[in-house]
Amino acid sequence: MKNILIDKINNKTAKLGVVGLGYVGLPLAVEKAKAGYEVIGFDVQDKKVDMVNEGHNYIGDVVDSELESLVKEGKLKATSDYSFVSEVDAVAICVPTPLDKFKQPDVSYVISSTKSVAEYLHKGMLIVLESTTYPGTTEEIVKPILEESGLKCGVDFFLAFSPERVDPGNKYYNTKNTPKVVGGCTKECTEVAAELYRNVLEGEVYPVSSPAVAEMEKILENTFRHINIGLANEMAILCKKMGIDIWEVIEAAKTKPYGFMAFYPGPGLGGHCIPLDPFYLTYKAREYDYHTRLIETAGEINDFMPEFVVDNAMKLLNNHKKALNGSKVLLMGVAYKKDIDDMRESPTLKVIEHLERNGADIYYNDPYVSEFKHNGKQYKSVDYREFIDKADIVIITTDHSCYDYEFVVNNAKILYDTRNATKDVKENRLKINKL
Repeated sequence: MKNILIDKINNKTAKLGVVGLGYVGLPLAVEKAKAGYEVIGFDVQDKKVDMVNEGHNYIGDVVDSELESLVKEGKLKATSDYSFVSEVDAVAICVPTPLDKFKQPDVSYVISSTKSVAEYLHKGMLIVLESTTYPGTTEEIVKPILEESGLKCGVDFFLAFSPERVDPGNKYYNTKNTPKVVGGCTKECTEVAAELYRNVLEGEVYPVSSPAVAEMEKILENTFRHINIGLANEMAILCKKMGIDIWEVIEAAKTKPYGFMAFYPGPGLGGHCIPLDPFYLTYKAREYDYHTRLIETAGEINDFMPEFVVDNAMKLLNNHKKALNGSKVLLMGVAYKKDIDDMRESPTLKVIEHLERNGADIYYNDPYVSEFKHNGKQYKSVDYREFIDKADIVIITTDHSCYDYEFVVNNAKILYDTRNATKDVKENRLKINKL
């Protein structure tokens, strides 16, 4: 059975499925179709299904013309009907794994999707979970659900975990050329999954001994960043109290050619990975009577940063004999990082909450986000060039490359730069207040 599936993979006659057509699933489905496979995308949101079938892209990392061409060629189609799972030889599950309000993993989407796949599971099929989650999910949750079909993992079907490595807006690394880690429930499961990815991707495929290893390495990747950003943020807080420029400190530290890697402070953590993934491990560690103290401490520091930003903004206004209450605040950028439209877990949303709690009137500009809704309130982007002279304070919360920072420095009444975005502006340096 393994050899039959590998042959179908190698001669491109295997039909592939992708469950979840979001930031991970749609780029993966496109790459599989570009590699020569017929691909079916599954999603419960009819709007996404319709957009894909019309060739309309909604993900920044997907090239519009490529999606349209693949749909027209019949290489890629989307559906909300999971009965088509019966037609595919391999399916990747790429659904969200959010945290609840207690920072515990919500694997309901994984469970629901796996049940939908299990209903149409057939012999010789490969299932790969790509959703980031805690170690043990593939073997403790996904495998038992699939085996309720009566088929046995490693004998009748193949199951593996391969963590997504999507970095929205990255100009060099993308789904196709980023190395791929694969861990199967059996040696044969790993072999089949690895063979599929080698036929689809340009990046190295790195097999590991089990799904748990692959799940843990993904958590390690993002916990590493989570903790080091927490360190940078704590250094920024201390440097602020001591009157030291944290950005100059980091630039100086970067001159060491070994033993140091630069991480930068900011108004908080954003995106769907770094603020969330480490807490999957915190949750799982409780089963083993262990508390992940470093992760939780870094989380506390990172979570404090939006409040720290607002406290500093309040002090800057006080220095100009202004109260935050009633002040017009212009926020530049609501995306969680520069040059993208992704607002998932954006720290700017927390900054807005703290500002409004203190009576500030909020205005924002983001060239990538024309409007958004948060806590039941609608916000619309304003033209920062026209509004800047009306704002009592301007806070740079996302360092988009397209902003005219020289204009901002010259025209803001009070400027607070939380991203060191104005570092190249030579004039009026004394007007710039930094994190």
